[in-house]
Amino acid sequence: METQGRAVLIDTSPDLRAQLLDNAVERIDAVLLTHAHADHLHGLDELRSMANRRKASISAYIPRRDHAQITARFDYAFASSHTASRLYPAIYDDRPVEDGSFDLLGLPAQAFAQNHGNVTSTGYRIGSMAYSTDAKELDEAAFAALRGIDLWIVDCLRYREHPTHSHFEQTLGWIERVKPKRALLTHLNHEMDYESLRAACPPGVEPAHDGLTVEIADKGPD
Repeated sequence: METQGRAVLIDTSPDLRAQLLDNAVERIDAVLLTHAHADHLHGLDELRSMANRRKASISAYIPRRDHAQITARFDYAFASSHTASRLYPAIYDDRPVEDGSFDLLGLPAQAFAQNHGNVTSTGYRIGSMAYSTDAKELDEAAFAALRGIDLWIVDCLRYREHPTHSHFEQTLGWIERVKPKRALLTHLNHEMDYESLRAACPPGVEPAHDGLTVEIADKGPD
């Protein structure tokens, strides 16, 4: 997302380099990580060139519960686990975040826990938008953080129930409760044909797709 002259990325997927090239992204100021699963994390090294170009580490906001695991797995990339004797500078200035409100480069943001089966992932609210991938269940604290949002990008893996992700019927129930102005379904698997899914969605709900851009007005949490 881009706001107030800052470019913020959520998660670093293994195909991140291709995504950045396809969308002509030349600058990232901060990264938010949702959890330590490989499909959301293992593109971390792809921002090395951007850190080199800016001659400074990129701010990386990491849930406290995942911080030790992520920085151990990629110790060379983070300032907290990087040693001065190494040849290359750290790619990221890691900033552990707790659930609740935090400052994101001067932007109002909130982190909230999400049940992801046998682990906990983190959802984020930034101004009037929120991002909830890899969620099986949401608790009352999560719904409180989502109150009054305009845009919700939300997990919807498939039509059938799944042990670690939300499914279509449940996600629509969440959306009905939160009542965002617009909801985009994400983390769709191979069973979700785009046109069929779009036709099944109620007004204000649609499947996300590669290259999709959305404009929203800045608004902090209520």
